[in-house]
Amino acid sequence: MADDDVLVVGQGPVTVVAVHGIQGTRGAWMPLAEQLADRCTFVLPNLPGRGKARPPAGAQACSLDAWAQVLRRTLDTHVRGSFMLAGWSMGVSVALAYLAGARQMPGLPLPAELLLVSGTPQLNAVQWFQPSTPKALLEAIAMRERRLGLREAADHRTVAWTWESIRHTDQRGELGRVRCPTLVIHGSEDDDCPLAHGEMLANGIPDAELVVLHGAGHGVLTQRTPEIARHLRARWPAQLA
Repeated sequence: MADDDVLVVGQGPVTVVAVHGIQGTRGAWMPLAEQLADRCTFVLPNLPGRGKARPPAGAQACSLDAWAQVLRRTLDTHVRGSFMLAGWSMGVSVALAYLAGARQMPGLPLPAELLLVSGTPQLNAVQWFQPSTPKALLEAIAMRERRLGLREAADHRTVAWTWESIRHTDQRGELGRVRCPTLVIHGSEDDDCPLAHGEMLANGIPDAELVVLHGAGHGVLTQRTPEIARHLRARWPAQLA
C-alpha cells in the first residue's frame, strides 16, 4: 500500500483540497467534484485506513494532528498556488487542526477560503458513538456506516482508534484566529452534528457565512449536491473560470 492515496478530479481554475469524515472516504466529495469539474480542480486525499492509503500503526497515529500531517503532505505534493480548503464532518476538525499548526509553523500554505460542511468545533459535545467496550464500539461503527449510507467506508478499527483519539477535542478557541473567508454549510436535520454546531462555527469565525439547507441531514454532501454546487458557483464567480 502507498503512504498516501490522492485523487485529482476536474480541470477548473479553483483548486479545492477536500477532507472526508471519520468513517468516509474521498468518495463523499466525488459527486460535488464531478458537478464542479469545469469550475474546480478537487484534490481528494484518502486518510490512512481508506482506499490504498496505508493503515495507521495504532491509535496514536489517528489524532487530528496526524490527519493534519496527511493534509500537509497532500498540499506539498499536489498544490501550487492559491487553494480552498474544505472539510466534511470530521474533515472540518482536520482543517481546523491544520490551520492551528500552520499558525505555529510559518511557511506552511494557508487557504484563500474555507468550506466547512456538517462539522463542529466541539467534538466533545457530539455523540457519534457512545463510550463502550471495544466490541460494542465496532458494532456501533458498523451501524452508523449503514445509517449514513456510506458506499465507501473506512476500516472499522481505524474509526475506533480515531474516535478514541479525538472525542475529547474542543476547538472553539481556534475559531477566532481564522483569517480567511469561510462558508459554513449545514443541514437543518443533522442528528450527528446538530445545526447548533454549524452556528458555532459561523458565529466563531470572523467573516463566516452560514448556509442552512432545510430538511438535509449529516450526509448533505450527497443529499443536496446540486444545491451546494449552485452556492459554490455563485461564490466562485464565472470570471475565475
